[in-house]
Amino acid sequence: MYAHVLSPIQIGSVTVRNRIVRTAHATLFSRGYITDDIIAYHLARARAQVGLSIIEGASVHPSSTFALSVRDDESIRHMARLVKAIEPTGMKLFQQLWHGGHTDPSASGGLPWAVSTLPARYAVAPPVAMTTDQAAELVDAYAQGALRVQAAGMQGVEILAGNGYLFSQFFSPVLNPRTDQYGGEFENRIRLLLDVLRAIRHATGPEFVLGVRIGDSSDPRILSAKETNAIARRLEQEGLVDFVNITHGDYYFHVERYAAMDEPVGYQLPYSDEIGRGLTVPRIIVGRYGTLDDAEQALKEGHADLVNMVRAMIADPQLITKTLAGRATEVKPCIACNQGCIGGLFSKGRMGCTVNPAVGYEATLSEDLIRPAVTPRRVVVVGAGVAGLEAARIARLGGHEVILLEAAPHLGGLVSRTRHAPRLHALGDMAVWQENEVYRLGVDVRLSCYAEADDVLALSPDAVIVATGALAPDPRDMTQTADPAGRVAIAPDARVVDFLGLMNDKTGDFGQTALVFDDVGHYEAIACCELLIDRGVQVTYLTRHLMFAPAMETTGRAQAALRRFHAARQPFQMITQGALVAIRRGEAVIRPLFGQVTQTIAADTVVPVCFRQPNNALWAALRGRVNQLHLVGDALSPRDMQPAIQEGHLAARSIE
Repeated sequence: MYAHVLSPIQIGSVTVRNRIVRTAHATLFSRGYITDDIIAYHLARARAQVGLSIIEGASVHPSSTFALSVRDDESIRHMARLVKAIEPTGMKLFQQLWHGGHTDPSASGGLPWAVSTLPARYAVAPPVAMTTDQAAELVDAYAQGALRVQAAGMQGVEILAGNGYLFSQFFSPVLNPRTDQYGGEFENRIRLLLDVLRAIRHATGPEFVLGVRIGDSSDPRILSAKETNAIARRLEQEGLVDFVNITHGDYYFHVERYAAMDEPVGYQLPYSDEIGRGLTVPRIIVGRYGTLDDAEQALKEGHADLVNMVRAMIADPQLITKTLAGRATEVKPCIACNQGCIGGLFSKGRMGCTVNPAVGYEATLSEDLIRPAVTPRRVVVVGAGVAGLEAARIARLGGHEVILLEAAPHLGGLVSRTRHAPRLHALGDMAVWQENEVYRLGVDVRLSCYAEADDVLALSPDAVIVATGALAPDPRDMTQTADPAGRVAIAPDARVVDFLGLMNDKTGDFGQTALVFDDVGHYEAIACCELLIDRGVQVTYLTRHLMFAPAMETTGRAQAALRRFHAARQPFQMITQGALVAIRRGEAVIRPLFGQVTQTIAADTVVPVCFRQPNNALWAALRGRVNQLHLVGDALSPRDMQPAIQEGHLAARSIE
């Protein structure tokens, strides 16, 4: 079935056992040297037959730093520990070498070196424009970094020359205004990369694999796919690269690099096909590939020689082994939400995963470590949303007798309803997978079973996990988080509907104008705007926050949504740091959050997106009556899927 995926490939002097590669991606499990967490993370995937992994970008020079570092010889010892751990698995290891240019600060937290003084997309100050002497210093730093990687026993290095980092800045005729040997015509703009690659080749020898990750800008005026192809072909003609890892996008629209569930599998193919045109060295592509079938199709059609499957194998390290064993339905799906992997870097300071709580904690939380309990317990889980389903699944894996009670006639909780919202379909993949798993594992599932405290106690449980979710407030009796003393005057004939009411409305009679008031800042308001805009309604988005959907900004999904909204036929208006004053038929009265001058806007429909309230009455009634009692997910505090799944997971693993 997977003739292309499973065929070995030669990259320079290295034979890779199959065509699945995990390309470099920041974990922030360390801001320096390789750590035990990094080793455990990669080892879990290596044991599952990955062909090649490229370790996250390592800084070569103190003028720009982010995660790992190969700036001194001490790094060799730590990289060698990773090599020693991975070697028995057969997975090959390359190390990405990195300099951010204007995107990331120096090791001291000061200004980075860059192509010019033009600030980066999210910078607050101009960087330092590199001198020719500093460029020569950087060339040597790259060579020394590669030598350290080689000394540690890795098989190769990759130079990050895409995604808006240093070399991309030099390539661009827009970002590079230099008049010396590194600016102006094409040969000058690619000179620094050529110098670096030549220096590494000279230092490490021909047997050490050398490649580049290269791509165009999200704005073709900055750097087009055609120009990027010319660079890649020049590198191959010079004999400087053994592979080309093709990417797309930069910080000017950063979600292009790692699109979420709103984009299809293979969304980067129009760019990677153009960038890879005419190359004969192995090409790696990326594009939200989630299954071996996806990868096989891309390889079969000739789009690439290797396929990158990073996020899919963050979600389930055993994707390859499960699939090859005929257990593809047991592969935990990546839902492409970007909340744990990308967003976690900024919100929590390290990578995580919405669907896999073990990410970054493989040494202690890997499911491979779960053993049947010496004394199996009777565990009652109340509520079958994603938190309850995860709790039931993990408790059953631990050998316990598990009874899952759900008041609704179906499993999935809130996700079973929100999955039908625009561009949230992938949320349902996780709930469906959990449902399949609890039945496969033999959980006693009881649907349409509303349970009070006495009902639970009648089951003689040793442990109870309460995952009863949250209750939506009456949209006509709303309290604004930023103005709790104020009350919104709502006329009896005003059309006011909450998130779920909007999603379940089959009439589509929303009028011509709508106001979406976002008090939460997560994806619900985006989905409301999307649904209304898709129905031809002119939407005004109002929020107390400083920006549009701030909880989604780090995932890139807010950016992607705004691009869609502003491309719609009807105007989309966004008002931040605002408050609702009144809702009347056909209109709403709003004001600045820090002012009293009101404004009336047209709004045939008003959709308040407000915080739900935890439904924890059952937990309160069981306190002191059960030896092991846990409250998880939205029943503890309404948030998103990641903490809900994590809490259900940890509660089940704590049962004694």
